Amino acid sequence: MDIEIILSLVLFAFMAGAIDAAVGGGGLIQIPAIMSSLPQLQPATVFGTNKLASIFGTGSAAFSYLRQVKLPWVLLGVIALCSFISSFIGAASVTLIPVDILKPFVLIMLIVIAIYTFMKKQFGRVHVEQKLNKKMLILAALGSLAIGFYDGIFGPGTGSFFIFFFIRYLSVDFLHASALSKIANFTTNLAALSFFIPTGHVLFLVGAMMAAANICGSLLGVKLAFKYGSGFIRILFLILVSLLICRMAYQMFLA
Repeated sequence: MDIEIILSLVLFAFMAGAIDAAVGGGGLIQIPAIMSSLPQLQPATVFGTNKLASIFGTGSAAFSYLRQVKLPWVLLGVIALCSFISSFIGAASVTLIPVDILKPFVLIMLIVIAIYTFMKKQFGRVHVEQKLNKKMLILAALGSLAIGFYDGIFGPGTGSFFIFFFIRYLSVDFLHASALSKIANFTTNLAALSFFIPTGHVLFLVGAMMAAANICGSLLGVKLAFKYGSGFIRILFLILVSLLICRMAYQMFLA
């Protein structure tokens, strides 16, 4: 592999780690980088290698958030378990469901999320401490099952979907939602890798190099999130979702 390709992948992995730690969406950067640098790879191998690089960054970010943000362990357990199960099922279905079927639905959902977040200025700015109840745990389970399956079978925008869901239905702010999304994303990556590794859809050397850069980027992203707070994360979230909308629309209508 040429040194230019290696440096390119490492740079994009660092950027992906920083963005993903704050607002999610690292796959928006990493997946196109792998596809353009190694065009001969099958889609499943691209997704598997991306998951290997991402899991170390999300794991590092999750650990950093858990040290500084108070989160209910029962809620974390429900989110992690449901995300893991559905992500594994999604990864196992990656060759059965055409991605093109998902794209229009995902694009519409991202547009709705962007408009909703932009119009509601206080959305995700205030964290409401709530006692866990059966309704909250059921909502967390259903949301994690749906988004986890999506991450296993496709992926782009998963962090954004998790963050929006946690703010909208669990009444947390962007900072706490980012922390919860990292726990969920770590388990979805772990579940997907549980399928991709045994089936031979991971490039370990490429994934390891990108993982190191992803960890460094994630440490920077978490530091920025804590330094500038929920207002800063909200702005990054809107920018990321807008970029994701533009990218998917271009792929669907212009490419």
